Amino acid sequence: MSKFKLEILTPDGEIFNGDVSSVTLPGEEGEFGVLPEHASLMTQLKTGVVDIELEDKKTESILIDWGFAQVDEKKVIVLAKGAVAIRGSNESEISKALENAKKLLEEVADSNTAIASVSSKLESAAKSILK
Repeated sequence: MSKFKLEILTPDGEIFNGDVSSVTLPGEEGEFGVLPEHASLMTQLKTGVVDIELEDKKTESILIDWGFAQVDEKKVIVLAKGAVAIRGSNESEISKALENAKKLLEEVADSNTAIASVSSKLESAAKSILK
């Protein structure tokens, strides 16, 4: 199966580092997907959810406030000012992650519509983890 390396970094440290099948990023001009062997590009990212499909077909979601992505054929590097991974092994951990994500959103979002849209996406991601 085709895969590529994904790294998500913030000034506070690494949020994600691993092999993935695909990733969807919140680009300035809209969401865009990246698959293995994607054409090289560098772009600015806006506040939104990074959706990651792992090699085992499981998914993971990470909220970023804003940043940049560098994409090439074998690797994607996301440099974000802030990020929160929506993951956990139980409901309590996932609820804590959602709280942290909503705090990050409130700090950067300039639109209630944007907050509602991203919050809805985060809650859906959290529910899929608990299944």
